Amino acid sequence: MEFLTINWGSVGLKVAQLLLSLSILVILHEFGHYITAKWFKCRVEKFYLFFDPWFSIFKKKIGDTEYGIGWLPLGGYVKIAGMVDESMDKEQLNKPAQPWEFRSKPAWQRLIIMLGGVTVNVILAFFIYAGILFTWGQDKIPNSSLKNGIWVTDSLMYNIGLRNGDKLVSINGDTIKYFDDAAKSILFSGGGNITIERDGKPANVVIPVSLIGQLVEKKKSRSPLLLNRIPAIMGDFDKDDTTNAKKAGLQYWDKIVKVDTVPVNFIDDAASYFLINKNKVLQLTVERKGTQIILPVKVSEEGRISPTLLSGKQLDSLGVLKIEHTSYNMLQAFPAGVKMAINKLSEYIQQFKLILTPATGAAKGVGGFKSMGSVFNGNKWDWEQFWSITAFFSIALAFMNLLPIPALDGGHVVFTLYEMITGRKPNEKFLERAQIVGMVILLALMLYANGNDWFGYGRGK
Repeated sequence: MEFLTINWGSVGLKVAQLLLSLSILVILHEFGHYITAKWFKCRVEKFYLFFDPWFSIFKKKIGDTEYGIGWLPLGGYVKIAGMVDESMDKEQLNKPAQPWEFRSKPAWQRLIIMLGGVTVNVILAFFIYAGILFTWGQDKIPNSSLKNGIWVTDSLMYNIGLRNGDKLVSINGDTIKYFDDAAKSILFSGGGNITIERDGKPANVVIPVSLIGQLVEKKKSRSPLLLNRIPAIMGDFDKDDTTNAKKAGLQYWDKIVKVDTVPVNFIDDAASYFLINKNKVLQLTVERKGTQIILPVKVSEEGRISPTLLSGKQLDSLGVLKIEHTSYNMLQAFPAGVKMAINKLSEYIQQFKLILTPATGAAKGVGGFKSMGSVFNGNKWDWEQFWSITAFFSIALAFMNLLPIPALDGGHVVFTLYEMITGRKPNEKFLERAQIVGMVILLALMLYANGNDWFGYGRGK
């Protein structure tokens, strides 16, 4: 059964990172509403991380506001007096409006309060990306530097016509500047073609419109679709490594020359042979310090021996590719962080458009909390990756909250803009009903996304 094979240590690490990431985003998003409400002298009755139906884990009242932590980790909220929100507090709304209530404030003030959370999320993303660039800099691989072309690591990429050793030139006429962006550009293309160079000659590969849908239907893992083609030289194994490659006696910097009688130049040569010899013991001819030795290795039932690959810097030192590293000082990091956040937002909007286009099949891949958790590193706590994912989640949260759905900030913004343009305020009965409709829509979307994770395409087949 599947639960018997789960690595609970890895799962726990991913869950911890997801909870911390969401907690940071929720607290700061709600703080955006809180601080703007306080700015305009609205009374904030509650400020909660996570939801608290029936009971809360912690709560403390300071002044007019009850601060707390709920038990249901699906978000958080601030309850602003006199506002139609998820609390559906009709009793308060039936009373005459008070000066400290949200509904008593001018429309422009209410608009700023409703945009406060989204604004904080966007600013947070700017600062996180700036911090990442300042601390770690940025590494990119110029596509033109791939000496040996690509390694097609996913069968779907092979099925559309890509082959090991191909050199990518452009996608839908746009030159591929950095290899890091290649797979993403293929997925976001929505159809079209890839111009490649194969054996020194130009060729075209057609990208199906339904590529993302096909990928969702077949993938169980989040392994990359494409890698740069890597020489069959071993990277450094961890001391607690238990892979078949380590058990066979392979060592750091060993070069695989043959598998049985099949010559090997690149890792993909060996990987292809492993796939057609699952559960077999094969003979590796390895060159070690100028001497060739033979090592028997057991191939797993998935057709792998799981060798450790050379790092990007090691491949750079061998001249296989070039890593372009950019360092940023504090003054350079912030504008670069803003630019990166805008690019990420643009990418997210592209994904959203694909989801809304039935022909792409992208809606099958919409996932919930399991999908969100799966993007974190389950082997170690990688702070660079953690902050990068958190910044992207912040951008996504800002965009999703601006959608014109009642119960989201965007729904409230639409009603407020309507009031500012027409001079007529929607009546509170209408707002209550719209809030209920919005909550039903959000619940349905949440059930769909999380259902995909566990029972549908999002789980993989």
